[in-house]
Amino acid sequence: MNTPMPPAEELALIDRELAQLDARRLYLLGRRDWLLRLLQQAGPAPAPVRWGPAASSAPTTGPAKDASAPSAQNVLLVLGAVLLAVAALAFTLVSWGSMGIAGRSAVLVVVTAAALGAPVLLLRRGLRSTAESVAAVGLLLTVLDAYALYAVGMPELDGTGYAAGAAAVLAAAWAGYGAGLRKLRLPLPAALLAAQFPLPLAALAGQPGPLELGWALLATAALDAALALRVKAAAVPAAVMGAGALLIGVARSWSADSAAQALAPAALLLAGAALAVAVAWREPRASAAALVGGLASVVALGGLARPGLDPAWVVLVHLLLALPLLAAVRASALPAAVRRGLARGGAVVASVAALAAGSAVALTLPARVRVLAEVWASTTPDREPYGPGAAVTLTLLISAGAAWWLSRALSRPEPLVVAVVLAWAGLFTAPELLGFPVAAVFAAQLVVTGAAGLLALRSPVLGARIAAAVCAAAGAANVSLGALDGRAATFAVWGLLGAGCAAGAAYGAAPRAARAGAAVCAVGYATGVLVAAGAVTDLAVVWWSLPVLAVPALVAALGPRLGEVRLPAEIAAGAAGGLAVALSAGRPGTLALVLALAGVICAGAAVRPERRVLGWAAGALFAAATWVRLAEAGVTAPEAYTLPVTVPALVVGLLRRRRDPQASSWAAYGPGLAATLVPSLLVALEDRNWVRPLLLGLAALALTLIGAQRRLQAPLLLGGAVLAVVAVHELAPYVVQVAGALPRWVLPALAGLLLLAVGATYERRLRDARRLRDAIGRLR
Repeated sequence: MNTPMPPAEELALIDRELAQLDARRLYLLGRRDWLLRLLQQAGPAPAPVRWGPAASSAPTTGPAKDASAPSAQNVLLVLGAVLLAVAALAFTLVSWGSMGIAGRSAVLVVVTAAALGAPVLLLRRGLRSTAESVAAVGLLLTVLDAYALYAVGMPELDGTGYAAGAAAVLAAAWAGYGAGLRKLRLPLPAALLAAQFPLPLAALAGQPGPLELGWALLATAALDAALALRVKAAAVPAAVMGAGALLIGVARSWSADSAAQALAPAALLLAGAALAVAVAWREPRASAAALVGGLASVVALGGLARPGLDPAWVVLVHLLLALPLLAAVRASALPAAVRRGLARGGAVVASVAALAAGSAVALTLPARVRVLAEVWASTTPDREPYGPGAAVTLTLLISAGAAWWLSRALSRPEPLVVAVVLAWAGLFTAPELLGFPVAAVFAAQLVVTGAAGLLALRSPVLGARIAAAVCAAAGAANVSLGALDGRAATFAVWGLLGAGCAAGAAYGAAPRAARAGAAVCAVGYATGVLVAAGAVTDLAVVWWSLPVLAVPALVAALGPRLGEVRLPAEIAAGAAGGLAVALSAGRPGTLALVLALAGVICAGAAVRPERRVLGWAAGALFAAATWVRLAEAGVTAPEAYTLPVTVPALVVGLLRRRRDPQASSWAAYGPGLAATLVPSLLVALEDRNWVRPLLLGLAALALTLIGAQRRLQAPLLLGGAVLAVVAVHELAPYVVQVAGALPRWVLPALAGLLLLAVGATYERRLRDARRLRDAIGRLR
């Protein structure tokens, strides 16, 4: 076909036309259904059902009503039927004795026949709702007829047995009545409901045990399931009755004291499982039935092995029974619903088994924290080999294998993550649960931890890689704590873990995040080994800090050779340096030495252009070392030692600014000013006289003014900060005195007024703060 329109535009036009035709067709079909219903019944027509776009354009006439005519009619009919039912009950149960046998029978027969026959005439006149209400009363009257027959003519019979027979007769009668009057909706569901009682009531009439009742419920469920193939509504009672039978079987199976006692419940459960699988076989949407059937079969067979076994082994038995259900996912001969249901049932059992075994592991892993109460005191509990611990280990490993198989069968990554976690938990805790010697436990757990770390470095699946990394970290932490039982174990385990982490950090093919984590762990283990080495020497704790400084020194020396892991390694090394400073805090002389050595390390790292910022840290550490040394010497006038440093430092900064006008004032003047201001401020805060705070405040004021005049950021901010601290320190006693003299309500009131004022002018204050930030940022 030749058209002047481009093909893409013509295709879009055709699609729009087809969509409009489909919408119009749906509207006409809905209108047709409404007209058919209108012709089949008399009375006011219900509002038509609108479909498609035409629903919004249909005009509406007349005022809106609170209730439509059919809904009001149904309410009246329901109320009338309820009142008639109440009257019938009252007549039967209360006023029965005032009439003779013939009269009572005649009344019930006549009224019941009239109630059941009236719907025929009502349906011919199109009064379907009225016919439903009258039929409901007639069905109730048949129940009263059955009761009257028992009370008058058969009082010697067993009530439960008579009820079973009456329920069967009523179910058959109601089904025939509903089949004759197909336009009535109530009789057939009522017959279905009545059909649920004959077999259970008959079982109860013989006063049997729970299993007989279970078989009766299961038989009823089977009949309902067969009926559900033609009547969908029968699926609900089938599920309810089947669930009741299975619950009875489970309860009896779990309470059995021997395998012989578990045989009968197992038979009931297996029969229920067969029925559920048969339902799923015939109905593609009933995969839940196959799931229930799979669970019932596992419980039935597991119940035979449960008596006499430890609970851990019972869990393992159930897991082994669930493995064939998992394999059903690849059984192409089975219908899809059966495959899905059985596989899900097996997954449920495997998950519960893994959780049960994991609870034992969860109690085992944190147990090593007790080592922290007494480090290097070897205490390891003994366990019985091949005891419940073996069952826990096997359960975890078999669950891991099942999850791995599912990941391959379904091509999904989630089961693989579960497999990694379960396999690690089983292998890591197996040596301890089985009571192996201490050395064998540590050796096996180190191997498992290393394998998890290697998987975290090389696995192509992101989820498995993350899970393996978490498991490796948890295993390393657990083994590290356990190694504190003995000195040799500490050095051996921590050394091996540190070497492994260093190797992982150097493995270039691994993801960057994994290598960075390995580098941090390597630095941490190296620090731990050096701390342990200091502890072995029986030296004072303050001297342990010196070997710890070797870690940041080594990282700073390696520098660019660390590649992508350089930054995380340097951050970890900085934390190690902080630990060294903390260890040396107990003795001022040692603290000053450690601070000075840390400053040397930072200064050496700052030689490289990309780490110039560490020069600030080096200057701060050198200054701190000097201040600590002066404090140890009892110096009360630090200016005598700091001013000789400050003056040449300011001269050097001035010369640099002349050569390089773009140089920052912090680089030129910051170190020199801080060398005097900070020690003087610390001494002034403890000085009870007024001379030092006054002189320091004047110097800070002068620096603030100079910085503002010359537009220099360092003097402005340093001088302003020192001036503010001095002012607050000097005014604090007077503020406290004045606050103590004021009534207690004054301060909250002033605070409230301040908050109101700030809130009212918030936007303006925010703009002022931004202007101040920009102004300070423009300073050099």
